[in-house]
Amino acid sequence: MCAKQSIYAVITGSGSYIPPVVVKNSEFENNIFMNEDGSRIETPGKEITDKFEQITDIIERRVAPEGVVTSDMATYAAEEAINTAGIDKEKLDYIIVAHNLGDMKKGSLYPDILPTLASRVKSKLGIKNPNAVAYDMTFGCPGWTQAMIQANYYIKSGDAKKVLVIGADTVSRSVDPHDRDIMIFADGASATILEARESEEPVGMLKHIARTDTADYLDLLQMGPSYNPEQDGIYLKMLGRKLYNYALTYVPLVAQQCLTKNDMQLQDVKKVLIHQANAKMDEAILKRIFRLYGEKEVDLNVMPMTIRTLGNSSVATVPTLYDLIVKGQLKGHELQSGDNVMMTSVGAGMNINAFMYKMP
Repeated sequence: MCAKQSIYAVITGSGSYIPPVVVKNSEFENNIFMNEDGSRIETPGKEITDKFEQITDIIERRVAPEGVVTSDMATYAAEEAINTAGIDKEKLDYIIVAHNLGDMKKGSLYPDILPTLASRVKSKLGIKNPNAVAYDMTFGCPGWTQAMIQANYYIKSGDAKKVLVIGADTVSRSVDPHDRDIMIFADGASATILEARESEEPVGMLKHIARTDTADYLDLLQMGPSYNPEQDGIYLKMLGRKLYNYALTYVPLVAQQCLTKNDMQLQDVKKVLIHQANAKMDEAILKRIFRLYGEKEVDLNVMPMTIRTLGNSSVATVPTLYDLIVKGQLKGHELQSGDNVMMTSVGAGMNINAFMYKMP
């Protein structure tokens, strides 16, 4: 008697667009940085950037070329993912684009989200099939992981067989030049193709956990005025210390809940692909996860990092990590068939999510 087969969502292709423009920390040394009250920070620029590197481990970041917008980067990543998967793009059932601020042009402070970025990507890909449904996901930095969770539902229900999931952002264009947080953010895009596969054993997308905390944490990331009272516009603002404490408190719990829901232990996880928000914060989160399982020795190699040279590209960080690893482009890291990977993110909302993925 044959075992019953179930439908699972498996990644069959991935692609990334890492912008060619490199911005080093030294390029911020002449910025006039201010406090929230509008007073000037008198600390020398070199001292500010050196301290920033100590805190975040970022030495440089990538930003989009002047004429490139988020939907362009999303399209470049999607083309690579489609080619890697070897699929007919006209057979896609859904195209989901996770982002935060749409096609914000360089020099503009206004997001452009009508029509949706997903519709623009579909058009730029030249897809004619009207049944390829395109829509956006805005869920803060965890947008791509949440879009993957949705795509998994479509596939497991039988509603879809092929879904294109993209995370893309030009966050660098929304940050106040007088706010030191400008040095954290970067641009980028990454995409995955999820396809339906019948299997007797669980494979691909497994179970997930997600949460939204608004009672006490709604405004940890929001749009607000410049720290320079003479400068107009609204910019991305972050309550860094409170956000750090929030992430440190709840991300490890979500990771543990995700493992429990999947009947797994920490030793069952080959890699943890975590949102590249701040290297020191991510290391502290991993230490707390290990501590929840009574482990004092933390294996940092389980958590690949790209933030040192790519910065925080928001929704693109986790899928970029995955893409670089599976293509052998992240030194010291690899994934093989049967490996369990946790993908988790935290960001504006405040939202946290995590899912387990078993390599086919």
